[in-house]
Formats: sequence, structure tokens, C-alpha cells
Amino acid sequence: MKHLRVVYLGKRYDEPPPLSLLDRSLKDKGIVGARVGAADNNLNGKFVGQETDLTEDILPADGDILAEAKKVFAAGNQLIVADLEAKDLLAVADLPEAKDAIILDIRTSDDELRQEECRANVFHLAPSYAMRADALGQFLLYKRWQRWFLIHGTQPADLEYTAAVKRAAARFGSRIVAERTYTYNARARTTDTGHQQTEQQMALLTQSVPDYDVIFVVDMDEVFGEYLLFNSFDPRPVVGTQGLIAVAWHRSFEEYAGQEMQNRFERFAHRVMTERDYEGWLALHIFGEAMLRTGATDVATLRQYVLSDEFNIAAYKGVGLSFRKWDLQLRQPILLAGPRALISIAPIEGFLHPKYLTDSLGYDEPETKCRFAH
Repeated sequence: MKHLRVVYLGKRYDEPPPLSLLDRSLKDKGIVGARVGAADNNLNGKFVGQETDLTEDILPADGDILAEAKKVFAAGNQLIVADLEAKDLLAVADLPEAKDAIILDIRTSDDELRQEECRANVFHLAPSYAMRADALGQFLLYKRWQRWFLIHGTQPADLEYTAAVKRAAARFGSRIVAERTYTYNARARTTDTGHQQTEQQMALLTQSVPDYDVIFVVDMDEVFGEYLLFNSFDPRPVVGTQGLIAVAWHRSFEEYAGQEMQNRFERFAHRVMTERDYEGWLALHIFGEAMLRTGATDVATLRQYVLSDEFNIAAYKGVGLSFRKWDLQLRQPILLAGPRALISIAPIEGFLHPKYLTDSLGYDEPETKCRFAH
């Protein structure tokens, strides 16, 4: 029996509660998906004498990630699923002990990590902000909704996604007719008559604006975005982080046997599958597929395979997924979903690319600023 040792390395970061009480506050996003992935690997692997051993190493928010990572690498572990924010991810990746590791990033969407701060040992499974913005930009161009009213929060992640939205607007010939920042206190919603206060806030935020087709909202921490639906001064669709969203996975998705994946996960976890759960599952699926196809468990062989033209992994998206060699981003279709239904899948029909249609999303090879340090 061949054993593949995988370590899930993460931290319990403080995360804002969901804006709506309809959504559960989950503390185990990502790791549950990885558990399902390991179980899938072992179900298939028992027929060929292969087994995946998943070790869970999740620190508290104030834990010393570098000290823990050194212990992980010292024990001979080189296959890492990283559920880490950007700063911690780079710190771990830059350890001398991690030079030859395969680190699958399931948490970040930062374009900088795929551009100026890219690393040769970090593979990104979550779509970047640029991929998400481009997916929405393609859809809006297809609908001929090219006048955007941009509203965003003030957190670093909001500003990073906002930069990607501006890039997408320029790329697809759309125009940002107005840009506003949300500065109100959204927590008034929990008080009696709070809905009246949010109605007034949204009306004030969205009035006296040049004519526009859509509100493009960027609210990564779910502070205010949901309240733009039906509360804007002018009746317009809402897209971005609320309304029509661009994601790797959504609980409404059922095409390409997606419903089977949804049902299987819910039987295991007794809750819906989040985007990070999907990335956690996908990380284990990638490691398992690489072992299955190569018959190897050593890092060098597995890395060579996942970067080869032969690597093409099924992941309920209708096409095989593979890594971009210039920045180690996983190329993949992006789901465009409303609150309760799938609306479309990007790349949108008609957006072409000479090699991979999915490379029309995000930074293509001629645009990349990634220069691997090692």
C-alpha cells in the first residue's frame, strides 16, 4: 500500500458573521471539503493499493504559523493544503524548508500573489479577483450593460477587488460612471426598525448619480452589499460580491454532476458546500489524481506531472482544469450565480482564446508580472 501524506495547514482567523441570519456562521470551511476529498481518494485508491493520509494542523488566530510550518516540514511533509491569508502564506512559502514543497492555496484571491508576489511552490486553486471581475465583465458586456456604478467598502480586500473591477471595465470597454465608498454604520440593522435605517442609507448612497446600467458592489466582509438589492434610488441590477456573484462553487450549482457532489458533501457534513470547501476538496483531488496517474508519492514526480500538458483534472465544471505555468493559477470556468440560482458560466460564449477559453479570465501569459524567485 502506497501512502500519500498531505497536511492541511491553516489558522482560525476572525471572520465577520454572515450578513443574513439565513446563512450559518461556519467555523470549518475548507477542512470539511478536504476530508471529503481524502475519503474520495481512499475509496478509489483501495482498488490500486493507494491511500491518502490527511493530517489536520489548524492553529488559533494568534498561533505561530512559522514555528508550526517548520515542524511540518521537519517531519518530512512536502504536500501542503494552505488555508492561510496572504501574509502567512508567503511567510510559509519563503521558508528554506518549503523550497521544494507543493503548497496548494485554497483561501486567497489576491492578484498580487499571482503577480509581483508569486512563488514557485504555491499553486492557487481559488479564482483570483481579476478572474472574478473578468467573468462578470464578460457577462455584462454580453448583456450590453456597460455603464457601471461602483460602490465598495474600505477593507484591504475590498480595495484589491475594486482594482480588478476597474481593470475589467477598461478591458471590456465598459465605463464606471460613478464610484462611491460605503461609510455608514450598517450594524443599525439589528435594532428595531433597522430596516428603515438601511433603506435610507442605501437611498442616500445611490442617488444623484449619472445614468447607469448596473451597480457593481465590492463588499468582501458582507457589511452592506446585500441591502443594495431593492433599496437603490434607481431600480438597477446588482452584481459583484452580492447580487450576481462570480465564484468557483455555489450551493445552487447542479450541472455536470454537480448535484451529486452537493448531495455527497451534505450527507458527510450536514450542511451546504461553500466555495472554500470546494477548493479543499479539489486540493485533495489534485494530489490523489497525481498519485493515481504517476504511481508515485514523491514531490518531484508529482510536481512534474501537475505542471505537464497531461495534467487535466475533472472537477464538475464540464471541462478539465489545469495550471497556468506562468503564475500557477488554476484555470477554470467561473460560476455566475444569483442568491438562489445559477445564471451563467464564464467564459461567456463568444469570448475566445487561442489556447484555453478559460485563459480569457484573469491575467494571460503576455500580461503576467510573475517572475518566480526560485
